[in-house]
Amino acid sequence: MPLSHRERVIRALSHQEPDRVPIDLGSTNNSSIHIKGYQKLKAHFGVKDEDTIIHRMMQTAGVHESVLQALDVDLRYVPFGISDSRPDKPFGEDGYEDEWGVFRRMPATSLYYDLVKSPLAGAVTIQDVINYPAPDPTDPGYTRGVRDKLKHYKENTDYAIVLRLPSVFVHTTQYLRGFEDWFMDLAADKKLAGAVFDLVTDQTTALAAELLKVGGDLADVVVVSDDMGFQNGPIVSPELYRELFKPRHKKYFDTIKKHTSAFIHFHCCGSIYKLLPDLIDIGVDVIHPVQVTARDMDSSKLAADFGDKLSFWGGIDTQFVLPKGNTDDVRAEVRRRISDLAPGGGYIVGAVHNIQPDVPVENILAMYEAAKEYGKYPISAD
Repeated sequence: MPLSHRERVIRALSHQEPDRVPIDLGSTNNSSIHIKGYQKLKAHFGVKDEDTIIHRMMQTAGVHESVLQALDVDLRYVPFGISDSRPDKPFGEDGYEDEWGVFRRMPATSLYYDLVKSPLAGAVTIQDVINYPAPDPTDPGYTRGVRDKLKHYKENTDYAIVLRLPSVFVHTTQYLRGFEDWFMDLAADKKLAGAVFDLVTDQTTALAAELLKVGGDLADVVVVSDDMGFQNGPIVSPELYRELFKPRHKKYFDTIKKHTSAFIHFHCCGSIYKLLPDLIDIGVDVIHPVQVTARDMDSSKLAADFGDKLSFWGGIDTQFVLPKGNTDDVRAEVRRRISDLAPGGGYIVGAVHNIQPDVPVENILAMYEAAKEYGKYPISAD
């Protein structure tokens, strides 16, 4: 008898072999599909329902239930809500100001919102940072409806449930300070960098606690994001990570573990091989998106070096194979990643980050068909 979707996911993330490798699309805001790509995919399935955006800046689509069922996706996504006191504010004809006071615009020819104004950029003091008004983590808008959605999936379906938590601090501090000043602070003013990190980490840790009080007992997986990789290596050295980043990540992850037994899924793009021992040390269970085209991120090496301690989620190349390959290339890519990462459990198959608009629908379909064909256990490493 086949396992339920939830049992399949839990067994895989517990490093046990399920009946087949679990499949993901849309169970996080970083493992879905760009809205323009999704419009082509949903047309293939004859879906005429209205589109939804689950991440405004990235223009990430919410995937309709009928599409998830057609692709046999094993997980369902529950995001947190929008602040009542600080909803996005319009900024000109093509932009918005977010809850942190960061300004973005999306020109008509663009696919995403671009950062245009960082409120803490330039010459600021630690006191300026301390005085900066962070969003209220107890704002009821964040938690409204979250438990009802979790309960619906828990009581009425057999899908594994993914609860989104806020990013820890890297993304938001880069937007607040501006990328140039953010990197300069790490080199020239670590105390200021730490103050900005704490401003955000204190808020996001408190917000995560509020969300987990509401629904931590119902979630199977909680998803957290903080990108720390370039294509060729981490954005900071392991030594600097341990000095400035790791203590704040540990604070956040310790809070998660205080409130839930759910698996901690950490979205962290790029070449992060050198940071994985530290992430394991502070409690990360799952790494996403497994950016296999980045340096040191070969899937066979990751499995050999960390497969007994980490699960891997993603891994199907969105940089070259999905947009530029044919269906045979896609099938070979899926087979390779499953062969590398799935033996013994510990793998959920999906694209590396969100599927982009230039990916042909036939390649998307080939990815999910191949995942079911090659993902049946027992699986042996080639």
